[in-house]
Amino acid sequence: MPTRCDWCEGTFDQYVRYHDEEWGVPVHDDKTQFEFLMLESAQAGLSWSTILKKRAGYREAFANFDVQKVARFDEEKVQELLQNPEIIRNENKIRSAINNAQRFIAIQEEFGSFCNYIWDFVGGDPIQNEWKSLEEVPTNTPISNKLSKDLKQRGFKFIGSTIIYAHMQATGMVNDHITSCFRHQEVLNLT
Repeated sequence: MPTRCDWCEGTFDQYVRYHDEEWGVPVHDDKTQFEFLMLESAQAGLSWSTILKKRAGYREAFANFDVQKVARFDEEKVQELLQNPEIIRNENKIRSAINNAQRFIAIQEEFGSFCNYIWDFVGGDPIQNEWKSLEEVPTNTPISNKLSKDLKQRGFKFIGSTIIYAHMQATGMVNDHITSCFRHQEVLNLT
């Protein structure tokens, strides 16, 4: 059995698959960036396992993470989402998802793509960390502080530095698999 990052050991299959197949893989398409940004924002104050269990519900409720469609959600749609048990029914988070979709599109228009914008914060290449244990992995960094601040200035909501660092980890902007994890080298080889 391969050695994995401590945070996913002993969890449910979907969580292990997320670790083994997605977490830390560099994402260079805007649709996936939007999906993870939306899910990370929904996670605020909750566990990632809670969000992961509701991912299919989010996919269905939020137009398969189509940023153009989500940006056009109206008040009727907000009220519908507030009744949907397949997502986190927090009004502020639902409204922020719509707001963030609109801000996301503004960044796409300014930079040509959201990926052009966000990857510039790490110089275009993933940061390859060499953590030996989970305790060494930070919850935020100067880069996530800077990115979070810039997104907030652009009108994004629910995107504090810790959420943004989790987004950077999820989308492979940083490789935070611990060095004993079988995925550390695999993710490193993707760059």
